[in-house]
Amino acid sequence: ESKLVYQGDRIFAVRVHTVRLPSGRLTTREIAEHSDSVCMVPLDSQGNVLLVRQYRKAPERELLELPAGGLEPGEVALDAAKRELREETGHAAGRMVELGTFYSAPGLLTELMYVYLAHDLREDPLPSDEDEEIELERLPFDDAVAAARDGRLQDSKTLAALLLAAPHV
Repeated sequence: ESKLVYQGDRIFAVRVHTVRLPSGRLTTREIAEHSDSVCMVPLDSQGNVLLVRQYRKAPERELLELPAGGLEPGEVALDAAKRELREETGHAAGRMVELGTFYSAPGLLTELMYVYLAHDLREDPLPSDEDEEIELERLPFDDAVAAARDGRLQDSKTLAALLLAAPHV
């Protein structure tokens, strides 16, 4: 059984599901339904990663993250990655390599995230989303990995995507 308990204006809905465990016992799960998303590891010609700094309301602080965003209805992940890269960094990629996928929070969220390594960057901006104020920062790839290891980067998609990118850089 599934019951819609909240429908957001634009980002997600919440359902309460009644599920039967393998033991036969009934229990409930609260699941946030969210569209799939993309995360890009953009590398410039000097080997720097382009990161975005933005305020995040949930943790009440600015975070330094890899660029990312949601898929529009019917949009292919690669097309979303190209669009989001241009919106958030002002750069297009000459080559995008899919690195893998992961569930961002599988205990409560349906979102599947596609990760791409973006090479051969060139300036080609799209207008950014009206509700985002983003500052672009560059770090050498090894410094970004060090920042992930020592806790300066605290965004889960950034940590996972850097891990997936490391063998390719």
